[in-house]
Amino acid sequence: MNMPLTARPVAVPLPGQATADTAAETQYIERGTSAFLRTNIAFFCAGIATFALLYCVQPLMPVFSAEFGVSPAVSSLSLSLPTAAMAVCMLVASAVSEAVGRKPVMLVSVFASATITIACALMPGWDQFLVLRALQGVLLSGLPAVAMAFIAEEVHPRSSGYAMGLYISGSAMGGMMGRVLTGVLMEWGGWRLAIGGIGVLGLMAAVVFWRCLPPSRHFVARPLAMRGLAANFAFHLRDGGLRWLFLEGFLLMGSFVTLYNYIGYRLLAEPFSLSHAVVGLVFTVYLVGIGSSTLVGGMADRFGRRRLLWVMLLAMLGGLGLMSIDSLPFIVTGIALITFCFFGAHSLASSWVGRRARMARAQASSLYLFSYYMGSSIVGAVGGLAWSAAGWQGVTWLVGACLLLALLGGIRLAWLKPLPTL
Repeated sequence: MNMPLTARPVAVPLPGQATADTAAETQYIERGTSAFLRTNIAFFCAGIATFALLYCVQPLMPVFSAEFGVSPAVSSLSLSLPTAAMAVCMLVASAVSEAVGRKPVMLVSVFASATITIACALMPGWDQFLVLRALQGVLLSGLPAVAMAFIAEEVHPRSSGYAMGLYISGSAMGGMMGRVLTGVLMEWGGWRLAIGGIGVLGLMAAVVFWRCLPPSRHFVARPLAMRGLAANFAFHLRDGGLRWLFLEGFLLMGSFVTLYNYIGYRLLAEPFSLSHAVVGLVFTVYLVGIGSSTLVGGMADRFGRRRLLWVMLLAMLGGLGLMSIDSLPFIVTGIALITFCFFGAHSLASSWVGRRARMARAQASSLYLFSYYMGSSIVGAVGGLAWSAAGWQGVTWLVGACLLLALLGGIRLAWLKPLPTL
């Protein structure tokens, strides 16, 4: 007897076999799909916007000294204040996103910080400029603090590494573009046009981010739990190994940013007397760092983080020695070597934090990033005092001391015993 069409049997899934509805509920963004392409475009643009907006002032510090009559140390506050504000706010931004959602926090972060950058270009006085830059750091914290959580939740594990790599590449590209384009625009139309132009670039990237980023599918809102957050931070700080890794992040970023902060002062002065545009082009050596994190990460799988970290630090000291020679080719070679090894060492230390933390890895990463950006803020500002006291030699002694301490930390970490798994 023929069965009516309206009475077709329903297939019953075998044990362990997912139904179509279940598959739809657990669907992740995977490589090869249009959603994956849109996600990568979104985060690549967001990374460019965030770090171009943050670091666009770096080649302008000598200009600020001349324009507003401030010392190099005070001029460096244009970067130190927003990085300090960002470091502190990143500790809670991820927790806020747990309550209100990942995408809203990131959208507000990118759009508002780009708008404030344009406003910075219109400020008549130095104090007003610094206030807006500090507020910008608060707003910028929303993207780096939440991007990793969004990728972990929405992108399939077998595709998330590639997506995260593109985000980091966008961040590195943004750091370079913020420095290079600012130098070129400064030469063409002054510092206000340079900062305003970077702000417009940030707004364009924010629009692409908004239009391309897919909505969250796996996000579940949770109430803010600040007490539990503090308990997780305290747990990680009791681990001596993690404390050394946090110190490594502080010293690595502090050394790196200090060199980039004050190399412009040196190259604009005699015997080099370069233009702002040419000094900006020197920052293209930042490109060597974009691929170094991937390369060094692969080497770590073969040789181990314990061996490679202190090798990277030794090479950075060698690059610092090259930069002490009054020869432009040696200086460019030295800063390229330092840039390559910095990104490699940063990738080793940051991934080591994730492996060392036995629970609440997001909070462990937040503490590492807090130390990382506080190093930029504190050591970068102290570098201005070193420059005022002894010129480039003072900067070299400060960075050399930081790298030597980081090397001691790397050697200490090489002898660190792994923690038992929970």
